[in-house]
Amino acid sequence: MAETFSKEERAAMRELAKERKLQQTRSESLAATLERIETMAPADRELALAVHKLAVAVYPNFEVKTWYGMPAYYKDGKVVVFFQDGGKFQSRYCTLGFQDSAQLDQGSFWATSFALTKVDKKVSAEITALIKRAVGL
Repeated sequence: MAETFSKEERAAMRELAKERKLQQTRSESLAATLERIETMAPADRELALAVHKLAVAVYPNFEVKTWYGMPAYYKDGKVVVFFQDGGKFQSRYCTLGFQDSAQLDQGSFWATSFALTKVDKKVSAEITALIKRAVGL
């Protein structure tokens, strides 16, 4: 019988359980998130740092924490946007994702996650626009 969850998915769920028990200050959760980014493979780390810089530049009031072991950006206690490194689930690309608290709705069909392999000027502008919409700016 096949396993319901992969080894990586089970590890992510354990990380979430630990995160929920932590009572960290804003600066402690930011430091923990940056530490997590430092553990990523170099190419993934570069993308994660680019996303991080864009997110906090667009909305400085984000609370930055890890979520399932991934960098995540919270508004009003809810995840709005997150970054998933490709190495976490042995994927060929990283993912920029948005949760249901993000205000990205466009009719009855819209994207909530994007494959990410490079952050250049065009991609930075697109990510910035998405984050602005997501937080209602």
